[in-house]
Amino acid sequence: MHAADRFRAAVDRRDLAAVEELFTEDVRLFSPVKFTPFEGRPMVLGLFGVLLRTFEDFRYVGRFDGTSETSADGAEAPSAVLLFRTTVNGREVHGIDLLHFAEDGRIKEFTVMVRPQSAVHALGEAVLAGLVADGLVPGSA
Repeated sequence: MHAADRFRAAVDRRDLAAVEELFTEDVRLFSPVKFTPFEGRPMVLGLFGVLLRTFEDFRYVGRFDGTSETSADGAEAPSAVLLFRTTVNGREVHGIDLLHFAEDGRIKEFTVMVRPQSAVHALGEAVLAGLVADGLVPGSA
């Protein structure tokens, strides 16, 4: 089974241990609500814990496979795009997860894009609250 299929199945089961196995140690996740990436398996996995609690009725609705350049080194890598639908705080969200794979098949880079803009704001607020609650980022004073 391809890593994209294993990832999708793990997310469908909300199985963070299975998701963790699919990430490289130095995985980077580019979020639509943060300019710099989340870096490293512990931080990205923590973010996924928040996302799985935040998304309502999350479901993948399609997949495309190919290759694309990674942001880290510009090298072309095997890639998959997973299309999803979900709801965040009552707002419908459409999005894609762009996965770049390392030579061993694990996910080394992950980019999330969502629409519409109002959903990006709702997602950003909900995720920040979850990250603060989990102690992954400091709260504002």
